Amino acid sequence: MARKPTEPTRRDFMTIAAGSFAAVGGAAAMWPLIDQMNPDASALSLATIEVDLAPIELGQAITVSWRGKPVFIRHRTKAEIEQARAVKLEDLADPEARNQNLSEDAPATDANRVKDNNEQWLVLVGICTHLGCIPKGQRIGDEKGEYGGWFCPCHGSHYDTSGRIRKGPAPRNLDVPVFEFISDTRIKIG
Repeated sequence: MARKPTEPTRRDFMTIAAGSFAAVGGAAAMWPLIDQMNPDASALSLATIEVDLAPIELGQAITVSWRGKPVFIRHRTKAEIEQARAVKLEDLADPEARNQNLSEDAPATDANRVKDNNEQWLVLVGICTHLGCIPKGQRIGDEKGEYGGWFCPCHGSHYDTSGRIRKGPAPRNLDVPVFEFISDTRIKIG
């Protein structure tokens, strides 16, 4: 004998309504807990920065802050570019470019450490890869090390004019952050 389908009762309606109310209430109670895991406005404001390159003269370097880290931007001279391009890969302690704009296995040639057609601009995260010190070489009169780039006096790491480790205990080249040219004289980092 087959049972006849019954009409929904008031109890069925109350059960569905109570379950829906509990689900909405639970979601409303959980939202502040989930939302607090998002980065705050100060962190989001540093996610990307724009830097005007026009005031930076040939041979000059500046330091900007991005995500709480120093970023070195150097307007390289022709001599610095030629010096960096003359280095053979087998002479490098770290053969990888460490350029977040390229694949991880890109070789550490000078061309892989700068943007195409903008080789005069070198952009690096300015943190020594040995113990996290900030290398010297940004200001006029700073010790630039044996290879004309940067020198970390804490333990004696020397970087060349392309930010590659050449001598000392640092295990890696200085990192090249994600950046792009948004005009001829402006870059966006991040």
